[in-house]
Amino acid sequence: MSKTIVITGANRGIGLAMAKICQQRGDSVYALCRQSSPQLNALKVNVIEGIDIATDAGIAHAQAELANVAIDLLINNAGILRDESLECFNKNTIIEQFTVNALAPIALTQALLSNLSANSKVALITSRMGSITDNGSGGRYGYRMSKAALNIAAVSLAKDLAADKISVGIYHPGYVQTDMVNALGQTSNGDISSDVAAQRLLTLMSELTMAESGVFKHSNGEILPW
Repeated sequence: MSKTIVITGANRGIGLAMAKICQQRGDSVYALCRQSSPQLNALKVNVIEGIDIATDAGIAHAQAELANVAIDLLINNAGILRDESLECFNKNTIIEQFTVNALAPIALTQALLSNLSANSKVALITSRMGSITDNGSGGRYGYRMSKAALNIAAVSLAKDLAADKISVGIYHPGYVQTDMVNALGQTSNGDISSDVAAQRLLTLMSELTMAESGVFKHSNGEILPW
């Protein structure tokens, strides 16, 4: 059965790959982004540009464009990655990541609550770098902190939406070959493709039930520690 799916950060990387898969299987896709790309335009989905979810104006724009759209699956995918260390500490980039990675997905979901109903699903693309137990290397202060904040917010969201029978999935995509990772000049730039990560994530989202709402999962299905 065709679903109505909203994806943020859909102009590239995992978001673009998910939009492509959903379009090919016959879903009605609303692709939200700050600026579209030739690859996204080629998909012939509903592209909504000018959506900066880190701003009130961007949230309001998304809300207006999606008015009266009944959403089956809201995928909060948009995010940013910066790099801080104790030696190169930058409060501004840490705050930037908190705003985009942690606050914006919850703010957008709250703004679109009237578009959701029983059996709708909300997915949040987070990272195992937000896991306290899994942190074995330190560093990456802003990214780790913002994803840890998103994780705890997602658990609250799952509890708050339980009475409405709206399930919440919390997903680490894996170490994915994306522009975001490559921009940092890593010697190892991902071990799976965006297409593989997208397919894994969408499979988990389709299998998501209320019983597993609020569970933190790797795209390979492994339950991750907090």
